[in-house]
This record gives sequence, structure tokens and C-alpha cells, in this order.
Amino acid sequence: MSPLEPGLESGVLILDGGLATELERRGAALSDRLWSARLLLDHPALIREVHADYFRAGADVATTASYQASLDGFAARGLDRRAALSLIARSVTLAREARDIFWHSPERTPERSWPLVAGSVGPYGAALADGSEYRGRYTIGVGQLRAFHLPRLEVLLQSGVDLLALETQPSLSEAGVLLDLLTRWPAARAWVSFTCRDEAHLAEGPPIEDAARLASESSQVVAVGVNCVAPAMVDELLRRLRDATSLPLVAYPNSGEEWDAAGRSWIGAGGWMDPAGDARRWYAAGARLIGGCCRTTPDTIREIRKALCESHASG
Repeated sequence: MSPLEPGLESGVLILDGGLATELERRGAALSDRLWSARLLLDHPALIREVHADYFRAGADVATTASYQASLDGFAARGLDRRAALSLIARSVTLAREARDIFWHSPERTPERSWPLVAGSVGPYGAALADGSEYRGRYTIGVGQLRAFHLPRLEVLLQSGVDLLALETQPSLSEAGVLLDLLTRWPAARAWVSFTCRDEAHLAEGPPIEDAARLASESSQVVAVGVNCVAPAMVDELLRRLRDATSLPLVAYPNSGEEWDAAGRSWIGAGGWMDPAGDARRWYAAGARLIGGCCRTTPDTIREIRKALCESHASG
């Protein structure tokens, strides 16, 4: 059975929203280079609590707090390799525990399907903490990218994720490295989602259609799409992706604000004017994994689920 099944009867999986956003709303300070991964060390119970609240809000998938977790990042905090890998594994444990809490709670309604845990694999640029995930064009080679990603992939898969989220990818080359590494685990499945500079191109410059074709070449990719882009860009990006692949599409944008790497804050006006209407359009455009990224909340996910469930019931 595909890791995308079961989901809603309509075939949609509702993803969660911004993990770091919700952690900050609950008082966590995330200004250092590890971002939300720091709480794997300092306050793991809060991560579990946020995962559980996203499930309660309607998410079918919890994305682990491993996006910015890396051996190098933890080493800078004085942790050795064994301790760093243990913390990455903890990100999976916390999401699985949150799933158990939700599943056995009286708040779970009968129609809900067993949620999935997606292991977040952020790009190399995320570990640099300088906004590189929105630019790409790293100064390291393929061998160094492989060495950076391999231990994270291994520990996430060994820790029991249902699939991987190869997310916020700014470049074809890095996504290609990740997909090549994934072949070491033939049974593993992943979605791949990219960041984009505009409505037609990846952050590093290639057309989004090339990303769709790259993903389609892998039998282990279950969906391809975009994340952490402005909502206003999603419709055209999905159209271009649909023209280039038959894979299910993924859409989980941010709020429309821009990340200021120097100030480590989001700036500008948000763009989530109508999560319900957006979700309906994206579903019609072929998106089958729909949620939110930075600056979205459980309320965003609640609106998305309600809209898609109502559309299915009326359709």
C-alpha cells in the first residue's frame, strides 16, 4: 500500500503547518542556528504537544522536527555524532508519540485515518542558517552534499518514519543527490518539494518543470510540489507541474512573508487570505498533499481540512 493511503476518502492528505511558528507562539525562543531542532535537546515535550495539536486540527501527517537538524549543527553545540543522531531519532519518536496520543483521545472522530509521520529532510542551506534554502548555489560539491545528508536519511528511516519529506529544496542538483541516496533503501518513499524564486523557476533558477521530470524518474517518489513559497505563486506552479508529471502534487506554502536571514525574522505582509478557497483550487489543480509551512498554524490546517471535507461531501 502506498504511504499516501489511506487518507481522506477524496484521496487528499492534509499536511501539518508551521512547526516552528507554533513553537514560537507557545513561548519557545528559536533564534539560534538550530531553529526548532534546538528543542529536541531543550524542550522535546513541547514539540510532541504541537504535533498532537496539529493532528487534532485535522492534519493527516506530522512532519518531524528534523528540518534543520544536522551532525554539523549539533556538533557546534558540543554534541558528538552519537548524541546528534540520537536527537534526530528523537524527532521521529516525538511525532509517533503524538500520533498515539491523538489516536487514543476522545477528540478523534471515527472517519479519521491512521496518521503518517514524515521525516523532514531540509536542504543543506537550512543548516547554514543564512537563508540559503531560498537561494541555493552552494559552494560545496556533490560528495560533501552526500556526506551531509546520508546520516540523516539513515537515522530517520531506521527510526520508523512512514515516508520522507525532502522539502524546501532550492536546486535540482541537491534534490538529485537526495534521490540517489534514497535508492539505498528501496522500500523507502518520499515526497519532494521545492522553493521557488517566482511562479516558474526554482530558487536556483531552473524551470519548475525540470523538477517535476526529475522526481518522475524515481520510483520512490510519491508526490512532487512546492513548499515555503508565497501562496500567490502556488496556482501557476501547480499548473506547470501538472503539465510535466502525472505524480500527485504537493502544496504547502508559507504565509507570504519573506525570511530576513540577517534579522532571523519574517517580514512583510502575509498572504493567507483564504486557506479554504486556496485549498479547493489546489486540489482541483492536482494537489493531493495540502498544508502549510512557515507562519501557518493549527487554525490554518483546520480551515483547510474543513473545506476539503465539505467539497468531497458535496461533490
